[in-house]
Amino acid sequence: MSATSAAQIGAPDAEIRLEPGLTATVRVPASTANLGPGFDCLGLALGVYDVVTVTVTESGITVDASGEAADDVPRDGSHLVARAVVRGFEFAGVGAPGLHLECANAIPHSRGLGSSAAAVVGGLGAASALMATDGRRAALTDAELVQLASEFEGHPDNAAASVLGGAVVTWMDGEGGYFARHLDLHDDVVATAFVPQTESSTHVTRGLLPESVTMTDAVFNLSRTALVVVALTADPGCLFEATQDRLHQGYRAPALPETTALIAQLRALGHAATVSGAGPSVVVLGTDSLGDAEAALAAEHGFAMTQLPIGEGVAHHA
Repeated sequence: MSATSAAQIGAPDAEIRLEPGLTATVRVPASTANLGPGFDCLGLALGVYDVVTVTVTESGITVDASGEAADDVPRDGSHLVARAVVRGFEFAGVGAPGLHLECANAIPHSRGLGSSAAAVVGGLGAASALMATDGRRAALTDAELVQLASEFEGHPDNAAASVLGGAVVTWMDGEGGYFARHLDLHDDVVATAFVPQTESSTHVTRGLLPESVTMTDAVFNLSRTALVVVALTADPGCLFEATQDRLHQGYRAPALPETTALIAQLRALGHAATVSGAGPSVVVLGTDSLGDAEAALAAEHGFAMTQLPIGEGVAHHA
């Protein structure tokens, strides 16, 4: 990836080659996926943002990182954000002689808050912003961003939430196509995140899921997934019932004992608590702010409680 010619970064034989000095900055939100029953098909952007700045240079790919997990990420073209920038260029038929990335990370890594999806969307969004600034090629569309980001992820829920902001419904066509639609979120819906210091591997927790489920459980989750859409858009009073799940959370419970215990206790208090993505973070959706009792309960299990605004989609950032 440490290329010295424009043709080697981005599209081979690109007709559009960006000039050194061109720069763009984007802001991309965290996300929570599944929202209880909507496995791989529901997502919600959260108001914690990574900021990515990409500058075209004379040669090579270099990365500066600060904030969350800054000491643990590569500083060359193997960095996930860099790979996404290059993929965006390849898709658009654009090349560049070199790139320098500055990644200011606020999204916790490996906690179920969509950090990898945000990295990919941030890179693709930065590539798109560079193209728009250059002016010779249109920016990538939202649909293209969802498709390209989801190809990295293998499923579109987190990626689409980071692209579109707010709440999303996503689906796949089984032939490599990824799609999403934005939901008009009810004004009263608020999200509260419970984030531990411990990390979790999505690969490991996905491996705990069964190959098949009963018809009863499938129908149960179908009804709750449909109800989540109603609750998020029209009737938040349904959120507690809507966030029930039988497809994934129970199977992951042995690997996430503190997460499982915290969810059970929060739900016993009447809160619509769910695993955030593959965990270990927990998200509560509702209409009221949580208080000291919930914060203390979280601390007992090693979690920090934070109410978060609903996130806005990836955007060019001044």
